[in-house]
Amino acid sequence: QVQLVESGGGLAQAGGSLRLSCAASGSAFSINAMGWYRQAPGKERELVAQITSGLSTNYADSVRGRFTISGDSAKNTVYLQMNSLKPEDTAVYYCKVRGRGRRLEEIYWGQGTQVTVSS
Repeated sequence: QVQLVESGGGLAQAGGSLRLSCAASGSAFSINAMGWYRQAPGKERELVAQITSGLSTNYADSVRGRFTISGDSAKNTVYLQMNSLKPEDTAVYYCKVRGRGRRLEEIYWGQGTQVTVSS
């Protein structure tokens, strides 16, 4: 089993910044990728950004150039720096980790952290 602990959500004004963190813990688990998804009310959950163990990254078009994902492999932690926030970034942000444990591929989700951007 892998546990994910998210932090850093909250309230920001448009144009402001927030930084999310997600720390993974668990034994006998090799991380292949970590990422952030978000879900706004009435909408489907969508990918925001992902980083692989090889440090390859990809971003949603809506956040590219404003958000930066990074990772600390020693701490099994992923960060999402969110700059130039917009009201449409308001959502619950979920951390996701994909890796190999007892099964060839396992996926775990965090509990979610609310990000609210006011205009």
